[in-house]
This record gives sequence, C-alpha cells and structure tokens, in this order.
Amino acid sequence: MNPRTRNITILLVLAFVAFLLWSTLSSQHVECAVAVEFDGRQGTGTASGATAEAAEREAQTAACGPLAGSMNDRIACGRVPPVSRRCRTL
Repeated sequence: MNPRTRNITILLVLAFVAFLLWSTLSSQHVECAVAVEFDGRQGTGTASGATAEAAEREAQTAACGPLAGSMNDRIACGRVPPVSRRCRTL
C-alpha cells in the first residue's frame, strides 16, 4: 500500500468514527439520575436520552441492575417508583 492510499484510508476511517460519535451524542438531550429502593437496598443510576422519560427509564434500569438477582426482580424493580430523580438538559 503506497503512502497516499494509506493516508486516504486513515482519513476515511477517522471520518467514519467521527460521524458515529456525532450521531450517537447528538440524540442525547436529557440526562437523569435516579435512586431506587428495592428489596431493602438502594441503588443509583445515571443515563441520557432523547427525552426525559427515556433517560429516566434507562437510569432506573441502571440503578436496578445490581439490586436484582433474577429477571423477575429486574422487572419488579423497574416498576418501583424512584426514591429520587434529577434530570437536566444537556
């Protein structure tokens, strides 16, 4: 591979990575932090999303992860109202 072809390939790969990063981060408009109490234990999680509802849902899923031992517990924890929630616009 000659130097010119290598440089063009590197530039194309960098442009593709930059596009992926931009498209992923540009859709994140709200960040939420949620605290959940489940089965006598507390967990916290933070997530971002396009809407406050989506960010809050993902933050609750993150908070419930370490607290739940089974899929049934994860579903039940996801339905518990959060102890606290804080959202901010990015």
